[in-house]
Amino acid sequence: MIGIESEPRAGRGTAREDVASWICTCFALFALVACGERGTTDQPAQTKAADEAVAVEASPAEPEVRDEIPPPRFPRGLVTHEPGATSGYVLFNPLLSDTTYLVNNDGEVVHTWKTAYSPGGGIYLLPNGNLLRAGRDPEMLGFRAGGTGGILQEIDWGGNVVWEWRLSEESRVQHHDIEPLPNGNLLLIAWEVKSKEQALRAGRLADQIPEQGLWPDWVLEIEPIRPRGANTIWEWHSWDHLVQNHDAQAEHYGEPAEHPERLDVNAGADAPEIGADELAQLQALGYVPEDATPEDLKSDFLHTNAVDYHPRLDQIALSVPALGEVWIIDHATTTEEARGPRGDLLYRWGNPSAYGRGDAGGKRFFYQHDARWIPDGWEGAGNLTVFNNGDERPAGSFSSIDEWTPPLEADGRYAIADEEPFGPTGFAWRYVAAKPTEFFSPFISGATRLANGNTMICSGVGGRFLEVTRSGEIVWEYRNPFSGDVRNADGSPPQPGLDSKERAYAVFRATRIPADHAGLANRQLAALDPQPAWFDYAAHEKDEPK
Repeated sequence: MIGIESEPRAGRGTAREDVASWICTCFALFALVACGERGTTDQPAQTKAADEAVAVEASPAEPEVRDEIPPPRFPRGLVTHEPGATSGYVLFNPLLSDTTYLVNNDGEVVHTWKTAYSPGGGIYLLPNGNLLRAGRDPEMLGFRAGGTGGILQEIDWGGNVVWEWRLSEESRVQHHDIEPLPNGNLLLIAWEVKSKEQALRAGRLADQIPEQGLWPDWVLEIEPIRPRGANTIWEWHSWDHLVQNHDAQAEHYGEPAEHPERLDVNAGADAPEIGADELAQLQALGYVPEDATPEDLKSDFLHTNAVDYHPRLDQIALSVPALGEVWIIDHATTTEEARGPRGDLLYRWGNPSAYGRGDAGGKRFFYQHDARWIPDGWEGAGNLTVFNNGDERPAGSFSSIDEWTPPLEADGRYAIADEEPFGPTGFAWRYVAAKPTEFFSPFISGATRLANGNTMICSGVGGRFLEVTRSGEIVWEYRNPFSGDVRNADGSPPQPGLDSKERAYAVFRATRIPADHAGLANRQLAALDPQPAWFDYAAHEKDEPK
């Protein structure tokens, strides 16, 4: 693996994991399909000079196409533990499992939380030692997309649910990420349904509106009220900040290029539509529900998959992969103010063509996940990072960890020149494989800067966790050996795109928990004896219908 800085240095490779890339070709047909619909390649890279790794952007090498998917029989558990790794633990929940695991640097499980639900997005260890998690409501089947949650839980160290609250209704549901705030409240992302008539009035292209309408994203702050309540403190709705140049008689008419602070309701509407044959193949693979239609895949037209908060700026970052962008909005508003101009986008970056100030050649992100600020006082403080999944990347299908410096001004606004896109023009740091197409997780996944300057990476599809230095050296690696068989009420897997055969080890995100974390104080952290059983893929395969 290679980390790229101003002075490139070589890193080291590790063990193989390869899931065929032909599935990714299928998924290139529908960029708006939910988080769980693409394949993976996640292999060790041979050491090369960092400038050779960069060159793959300019000289694309197409990934190998295979005729079948090899089973994921690769080394599991601890792979690498070198000096320089962060002292502490890793917290994660496999997507098919009802169990959250805390493992130490030796790859031993030291604690588990068993719950009634598969994960519905982000998980956190709170300062009091409780687990905060989003869960997938097994009864909520109306939103046919990956990342659906609907249930928020706080669970104490002993496994007792001390708070549970649901946002899971016919017309709205929590999905993907949550973010604990310093005041004890939570930020969360949700979908809300807008009818076909509402979408037409907003200027959406008629042939891009499914019969069930659109699902724009909204962000809300809630105050948990134990044991089963919550007060809504603040809201921000993307639907309040639209522009369109399609229909002069519809609402929000204007030129998107003149309003980079607003969302073009038709941005991304020209994405390829999946055909009946391709949909049938995906249904046969279990990647979308059996009753899904091509129109179902159009409703989730933004698919916001991450939310982060900057306490000093009082701003919120959102990852919007369907547009290939990261947005920043102002949290220092009232809900009423957030509906108007003060709620417009402060900043956006990753795809200037989404607001008419660039073309496809300027696109930086390809279905990215886990947008985060680097905290004050840390290496790269104030910069933002993403796991850039690389789905449909022109240079080839490969993933990267990308860091960039936003053009923040003293007043908390972001500089933008007339008729130009937001800056910067390039990245501050990147992590890619020396052979880029050998590190590829085209959905889920995450990356986080650590206090020691290293970066924690979750290559989600294969359940592979890495801690890398600024020079790209892998100082810790672990491959999730756990899975599960949690099902929805209708027997389907909890997230589209997952079945227990091909995606057994998938993890939405893995979080480094430092040894001095307040939530670990005075806790029993010895390795469990016996250790939880690993998922037996070979035994499971024997039981698969032929």
